[in-house]
Amino acid sequence: MMKFWYKFVILFIFLLFIVTSLPVEDSFALSDSATTNITEWEMIWEEDPYRAAQNAAPTNEASGWQSFSSEDDLPLKPANIHSAWLRFKLPANDFARPSLYITKLTAKDVSIFINKDLVYKSERNYPYNKNEILLSVTESEANQMVYILLKTNSDWLGLNKPIMLGEEQMLNKSFMKKEILDVVIGGAFIFSSFAMFLCFIFMNKSYLAGLNSLSFVIFSIGVMILALSPYLHRVYNDYGFAIYYMFDIGSALVVPSLFFFFERIFGRGPLGLITRFRKFQVVLSILTVLFLLSSFFSSKIAESYIAVTTISFAFSIVFGNFLILFCLIRFCLQRNRDAQIITTGYGIFAIIGVLEVMWYFIQGMNYDLFLWKFGIFSFIASLVIILARRIVQNYEQLISYSKQLEVFNNELQRSEKMEIISQLAASVAHEVRNPLQVTRGFLQLLRGTSVNDKEKSFMLLAIEELDRASDIITDFLTFAKPQIDHTVLLDVSEELQKIEGILIPLANMQGGIIKVDLSPNLYVRGNSSKLKQALINIIKNSIEALDTGGVIQIYTFMDDSKNVIINIKDNGEGIDEKDLKRLGEPYYSKKTKGTGLGLMVTFRIIEVMQGKVEFFSTKGVGTEVVIQIPSAKK
Repeated sequence: MMKFWYKFVILFIFLLFIVTSLPVEDSFALSDSATTNITEWEMIWEEDPYRAAQNAAPTNEASGWQSFSSEDDLPLKPANIHSAWLRFKLPANDFARPSLYITKLTAKDVSIFINKDLVYKSERNYPYNKNEILLSVTESEANQMVYILLKTNSDWLGLNKPIMLGEEQMLNKSFMKKEILDVVIGGAFIFSSFAMFLCFIFMNKSYLAGLNSLSFVIFSIGVMILALSPYLHRVYNDYGFAIYYMFDIGSALVVPSLFFFFERIFGRGPLGLITRFRKFQVVLSILTVLFLLSSFFSSKIAESYIAVTTISFAFSIVFGNFLILFCLIRFCLQRNRDAQIITTGYGIFAIIGVLEVMWYFIQGMNYDLFLWKFGIFSFIASLVIILARRIVQNYEQLISYSKQLEVFNNELQRSEKMEIISQLAASVAHEVRNPLQVTRGFLQLLRGTSVNDKEKSFMLLAIEELDRASDIITDFLTFAKPQIDHTVLLDVSEELQKIEGILIPLANMQGGIIKVDLSPNLYVRGNSSKLKQALINIIKNSIEALDTGGVIQIYTFMDDSKNVIINIKDNGEGIDEKDLKRLGEPYYSKKTKGTGLGLMVTFRIIEVMQGKVEFFSTKGVGTEVVIQIPSAKK
C-alpha cells in the first residue's frame, strides 16, 4: 500500500510539472503597455446602503469625499456605520483586454458600478472580509468613475493596496501566483493526511491511535490554510459558507489532536499536564462545535460566537505553546531524542513566525504574512520523523522479540528431546550394561586360554569394542542423571591445570599446542570429575579440529555479573553455521565414529551447575567456546 501511494504521489507531481510547463498560446495580441497602478481613491461613509445600491450612488454625497492612498492605513469606521463608497477614475489605456485587479479589499459584501451599471457583485452570508477581485473592463469605460459599495459587520472597511490596471492574462497570472500558494499547501497537507490514514489502517492496531492523531493534525492545518484562502472564496463563492467555517472545524481539531500525539510519544507529561490539557481541549472542541451549530439558528448566539471562539482559540494556542515549550525543555534536559527533534522543528517554525510578525509591524502592518506556512513544514516534518523513528524502533523490538522467541522455542524443543532421551537412556543403560560386563569377562577368560594368536587378536578387538560400548552407556547414564550429588568448592585454575597435563600429549600428537592463561582465586561449586569430563570433551574436540601448527588458547576471568568465564579458543577448521546450531543435539556428530553424546553430556553437566555454554565459529578460521558458571565464595 505504501508503494502504491508513493508511486501515485510521484506520478501526480510529474504530471503537474508537465501541465504547468506547457506553453499557453495567446488567442489575442497583447499590448506592450506596462501595468498601471492606481494608488489614490476617495471614500465616503454610507448610512443607507440598500437605497444607495438601487441608485448606484451615495445617498449623502454632499457630505464630502475623503482622499486616501495605498500608503494609508484603513480608515477608522464611525460607530453604527457598516457601509462605505470607494471611487476612482479608470485611466485611459491601450490594453487588448484590460482588467482591474483589486487586492486587499476589506469588506464582507462588494458591489462595483461603472456608469451606474452593476458590473460585479459579491454577497456573503458569513463574516469573511477578504476580497481579491479580477474584473474585466472595456475601452468605452476608460476615463469613467468606478464606484465600489462596501458592507461589513466588522470594525475594518476599505482598501490599502494599489489597484492594478493591465492585460487580463498577465493580471490573472499574478493573481494565480499569489493566491494559489495557499491552495497548494493546504491541499498537500490534506492529501498527505488522507494518504497517511489509508496507509496506517493496514498497520498494527497498537500504532493507530498515535498515527491517526498525527493525520488529524496535518489534516486540520491543511483545512485551516485552505479556509483562509481568498482564491477559494472567489472561485467557489457558492460554497463560501462551508469553506469559511472549515477553519473553525480545523481549529477545533488541531490542538487536541496535537496533544493526543504528544501524549502517545512522551506519556502524561510532568504532573500529568499533557493528558489534562488534552482532555480539556477535547471538551472545549466539542463545546465549540455545538456552539457553532447553535449559531446557525440564532443571530444572538452568532454575534457572541465569534468573540467567544476567538478568545478560546487564542487561549488554546498561547497556553498550548507554553505547555509544549515547557515539556520540550524538560524532556530535552533529560536527553530525550524525540524531544530534541520536535524542538528543532518547532524552533524553526517559531523563529520564522516571530521574525515575520516583527517585519509585519516594521512595514506598518502593510505586509502579507506567508512565510509561516513554509515554517510549519519543519514542525510537521519533525512530527513525521518521530513517527518514523517509533515505527522503526517498534519493528526492531519486534525482530528482537522474534529472535528471543525462536531461542526459547529451540530451548523448549531441546529440553523436551533431552527429557525423552534421558528417560530412554536410563532404562536402556541399566539393562545393557550388566550383560556387556558378563560378556567382557568371558572373552577375557577365553583370550587367556586361547593359544591361537589370530583368535586372541579377534577377542582383543571384541573387548575394545565392548569397552567403547561401555563408555557410551556411561555417557547415557551421565546424561540421564547429571545431578551432582556431592558438590565441593572447586578451584577452576587447579582443575584446568590437571586437564592440561592430561591433554598436552594428545595435542602434540596432532601437531598443536595448548596455551593457558588462568586467573587465580576463581571458584565454582560442583563435582570435580564431572567438570573435568565436560571440559575434556570440549578441549578434545578442539584438538581434533587442529591442523599442524594449531593453537588452543584457554583463559579464565570473572565478569561483571560475578560469573566465572572459561574461554577455549582454537584456530582449527571451524564449524558451519548450520552445524553450529545443532551442537549438543543427541546423535549429531561430524566425526566418523562420533555419537554426539559427548557435547550433549557437556551441556547437561554445565546446566546442572547453573551455567551455560556458547559456541562461536567461522569456517576455516576457528572456534571459540565460552563457558559461564556462577562463582562461589571460598
